[in-house]
Amino acid sequence: MTHDTYVTLEGVSYQLPDGRLLFSDLSLHLDQRHTGLVGRNGVGKSRLARLIAGDISPTTGRCLRAGKVYYLSQHISYGPEQTVAGLTGVQPIIQALERIEQGSVAQADFDGVGEHWNIRQQLLDQLTQHNLTHLTPSTLISTLSGGEAMRVALMGAFMSQAQLLILDEPTNHLDREHRLALQEQLSRWSHGLLLISHDRELLESMECILELSSQGIICYGGGYSFYAQAKAQQQHAAEQQLAQAKLERKREEQRLREQVERLERRQSRGQKSASISNQAKILLGRQKDQSQNSFGKVRQHQHALRETLSAQVKQAASQVEEQKAIFIYAPEAPTHSATLVAQLIDARLPYGFESLRTLSITLSRGQRVALIGPNGCGKSTLLKVLAGQLSVMAGQIALKVETAYLDQHLALLELDRSVLEQLRDLNRQLDESECRIRLAQLGLGAAHVNQPCAQLSGGERLKAAMACVFYAQDPAQLLLLDEPANHLDLTSLLALQTMLQQYTGTLIVTSHDEMFLDAIGITHRLCASADGWLNTPV
Repeated sequence: MTHDTYVTLEGVSYQLPDGRLLFSDLSLHLDQRHTGLVGRNGVGKSRLARLIAGDISPTTGRCLRAGKVYYLSQHISYGPEQTVAGLTGVQPIIQALERIEQGSVAQADFDGVGEHWNIRQQLLDQLTQHNLTHLTPSTLISTLSGGEAMRVALMGAFMSQAQLLILDEPTNHLDREHRLALQEQLSRWSHGLLLISHDRELLESMECILELSSQGIICYGGGYSFYAQAKAQQQHAAEQQLAQAKLERKREEQRLREQVERLERRQSRGQKSASISNQAKILLGRQKDQSQNSFGKVRQHQHALRETLSAQVKQAASQVEEQKAIFIYAPEAPTHSATLVAQLIDARLPYGFESLRTLSITLSRGQRVALIGPNGCGKSTLLKVLAGQLSVMAGQIALKVETAYLDQHLALLELDRSVLEQLRDLNRQLDESECRIRLAQLGLGAAHVNQPCAQLSGGERLKAAMACVFYAQDPAQLLLLDEPANHLDLTSLLALQTMLQQYTGTLIVTSHDEMFLDAIGITHRLCASADGWLNTPV
């Protein structure tokens, strides 16, 4: 089966303004196959996407495009006057149409409209199709929620009629319903697609996966499951090759030592024999020089062989991805810890859907609750009430344990201070050495613990926040997480899963990622419904 190629990269590299080479010598063909792009945070996925779209130019190499490429950034930027029509990209067409309706005969206006004489109705039809009938083309984007803004931006992407569509983390602000709707819409998209995402369900529907790393870019056929399996096999093979290279070096080192010992014994015997013989001194000296020269050549040969073996080990090690195990010291439950963690009785929330404003719920020690519902229904409001950041308007609330709330922006952290400083402030019983050990076991090494938290990556910042929760002098027994997986790469997401699997307290988490919820062992689901909140065991 042949595929029309829309973008070709030839020997592309990109250097950052600070001189750091982000990636180099990339060659790639993108066609109408639906392709996922994965890689660790900071590796350059978004820069590569912008380069493919033509927003930036490569430092070396070239990018060839055949057809229109449309790039949707994960960070939707808009001014105070930006409208729905503007964000969808049809504002210039509508403006040209309005000028023609007012009497303009300028060729530029007719060229601007092109074949889109029905653009207003097309936009209204799209708003209806996406259940956004409360919006109009002139609605200001600043009045929308993050999820609504992303849905409008996605509308523009699909209306663009591009041959290659590039979507950068499009599900970050979408609830479960609209994630599924996006997946369905992508399944009907007949042109090329490059999807940058950590959403494993969405990646599962891709026809192939590209992984960008410091070693370049590798293509894996199939969706996420195939990629994960192939990566695991690749990692296992690389580890075996490294172990074999180390074993061969060890065996060769032993053989070389034995060779040296034999030469030394032979040389010693020769010297002893010569000392008791009647050979002339000049002859003895010549034999000694020959022996030393021969011994020196053996040493040189051994040194070269050792360097070759070490290079082989280093090469094998470079193929093994560093995967540090995450370890957490489970917070000790206070001796007075009760079974009851928190209770709300006819509590009236200050925000959210009217049918969900009042609820009663009891949380017990060890429960793991998934808080499920559409954007705007009141999930974050409920978490803030449990965290003590908002007051209920009526009813009763009782919190029996220490609580920690990690919102989507990790406001728990002071961005101008290091995690080491903040952890030491939170727990004076741990000395600096113990703090460093515990942070290192979370994957925060010496290069990170003294940096201001603002300089850490999204995954590193999340680990820093978790450390402040887990290792405080009075550790939280109720952990409240609001979309913790947003903006994490797959490696950091798996690390987060590992951390939460080891957490022994009570957990409430909002997430639209079903694979993530399954992995952390949810015991209950508190779901928004037309009849209020429904609390059911898994």
